[in-house]
Amino acid sequence: MKLLFNRKWVLELGIVAFSATLFILNDWILIATWRSFFLGIGYYIVLYAHAQINRFFILPFITKKQNPLLYFLLTILLLLCFALILSQLADLYFYKTCFLNNNPVKTTFHYQLGVLLGSYICITGTTMFVEYYQRQKDQADKEIMSNKTTIDLLNKQLNPHFLFNTLNTIYGLSIEFPERTPDTVLKVSELLRYQVENSNKDWVQLKNEIEFIESYIAIEKERIGYRCTIEFTKFIDDVDKYQIAPMIIFTFVENAFKHGTDNINGNFILIELKIENGILELTIKNSLSKTKNKIVSTKVGLKNTKARLQMIYPDRHHLSTIEKENQFETNLKITL
Repeated sequence: MKLLFNRKWVLELGIVAFSATLFILNDWILIATWRSFFLGIGYYIVLYAHAQINRFFILPFITKKQNPLLYFLLTILLLLCFALILSQLADLYFYKTCFLNNNPVKTTFHYQLGVLLGSYICITGTTMFVEYYQRQKDQADKEIMSNKTTIDLLNKQLNPHFLFNTLNTIYGLSIEFPERTPDTVLKVSELLRYQVENSNKDWVQLKNEIEFIESYIAIEKERIGYRCTIEFTKFIDDVDKYQIAPMIIFTFVENAFKHGTDNINGNFILIELKIENGILELTIKNSLSKTKNKIVSTKVGLKNTKARLQMIYPDRHHLSTIEKENQFETNLKITL
């Protein structure tokens, strides 16, 4: 049904039915015979033809060529011609077989001029409204499709980025703690499975996303927990109540581990997650390098996450960062 009403010919037919109801029944409400009924239809066809001639041949002078003076002159000329024709037809044919033939005013030139002007405004105005609605709808559909496509592309770009960082984690663990590597590989495979299965979804359960983050933090504790203080505290009023876009929070957590653990000692990752009354507040504090050497990063994940935040939560999020001498702080607030 929705597709049917989106078809142009259906909309045009609706305009014809709407305007015909107004003008046929209005002027032919005292129809006596079938002949007079069909004459009423003929009367409307003249009105409709006038409106369509103006719509397709005269209206473009103002909508496309920006020439309002020529449009005005041609519109007046067309109105006068059709009013003259219609007044003669009304006197000779249209009013001969209906009860309105006793009203001579309806056969006059100025009356038909007024009817033509009214029908033109009604038919053309309704048509332009429908066309404007259709253009706005098409534009909105294109924007939605564009945003959806962009989000899908960003999600797909997260896959190699996540894999790149987790492989680095496994590599570091295999050197320092080789006996723990098999269990860690298993955990990482579970994380990858979750990421692959959920990255193309619009929403995931918040509790599943938090479990994913906690598993990632557990892996990082295995690797660098001996030289880094890692804390993850959370308060959620109803963990089963909320949904969230996948991998939004995780990217900021992952970024903190990547850039906050390159010191020999004194590293720290402090993560606080609070969700109350549908408001998510995430605060992450991580240590910064004491040397001038910076970790090489593609920054793909963080950049894409910011873009996803803008598209998924355009007016419902706030992201800020604070960089101090030995600490970097990220604050994210989302209305779920």
